[in-house]
Amino acid sequence: MKIITYNVNGLRAAINKGFAEWLQVEQPDVLCLQETKLQPEQYPAEIFSKLGYYTYLCCAQKKGYSGVAILTKTKPDHVVCGMGIEKYDNEGRFLRADFGDVSVVSVYHPSGTSGDERQDFKMEWLKDFQEYVLELHKSRPNLIICGDYNICHEPIDIHDPVRNAKSSGFLPEEREWMTGFLQTGFVDSFRYLNPEKQQYTWWSYRFNARTNNKGWRIDYCMVSQSMKSRIKEAYILNEAVHSDHCPAVLKIG
Repeated sequence: MKIITYNVNGLRAAINKGFAEWLQVEQPDVLCLQETKLQPEQYPAEIFSKLGYYTYLCCAQKKGYSGVAILTKTKPDHVVCGMGIEKYDNEGRFLRADFGDVSVVSVYHPSGTSGDERQDFKMEWLKDFQEYVLELHKSRPNLIICGDYNICHEPIDIHDPVRNAKSSGFLPEEREWMTGFLQTGFVDSFRYLNPEKQQYTWWSYRFNARTNNKGWRIDYCMVSQSMKSRIKEAYILNEAVHSDHCPAVLKIG
C-alpha cells in the first residue's frame, strides 16, 4: 500500500497548478489531504473519480478554511469524520478510514502562529488528540496517522533551530509533546528509515524560502508500533510544487 499525505493549501488552487496530473503519475493507493479549504458542494468530484478514487471529506464549518480528505482506490469498510469533540470537529481536522484491520487517518493539527489564543488552542488539541488516539488504538491497533502536525520535532527537522527556538511549531512544549506522543507507541516513518536525512515539507512563501531550502518538516506519516515492521519506504517529494507544503510518502507491506 502506497500512502501519500499532502497539505494542499486549497485543493482548488492546487488543481490549477497541475495537482490532478501529478496524482495520475504518483498513483497512491490512499491520499490524505489537509487544508482542502472547500465545502462538499465545491469538491470537483469528477476529476478524481476519473482517476479511480473514492473521496471522503471532513470540512470545516467556516468556508475556505481547514478541512481534510481521504482519496482511496479501495472503498473503505468504515469512515469516521471527526473525534466527537465539537470545537475541533467544527474545524474539519480529523478523518479516519478503515481498511480491514488497518486504519488510515488524515489529520490537520492547528497552527499557533496567529497568536496566544490559537497557540493555547493548539496545546489543548494536542492533549485531546493524544487521548483520543490512545483510546482509538485499543480497538484499532494498526493505525497510520498522516498529516500536517505543525510541529518540527528535532533540530534536524528545521533549517534554523536556533533562531526559531521561540517560534510556534518549534517551541519546547510542542517538541516535548511530540517526543511523548512517539513514546506512547508511534513511529515517525520518515525518520525511522532516514535517521540523518535533512529534508523539509513546508516553506514560507516569504524570503524565497523554498528556493533557498529554508524549510520545516512538519508533515508526517506516523504508524503504530504494530505497523513498524511493515514500513518498506518513507520519503518526501520535494519536487511537487502545488502548495507551500510538499507530499510525504509511506509504503507499507
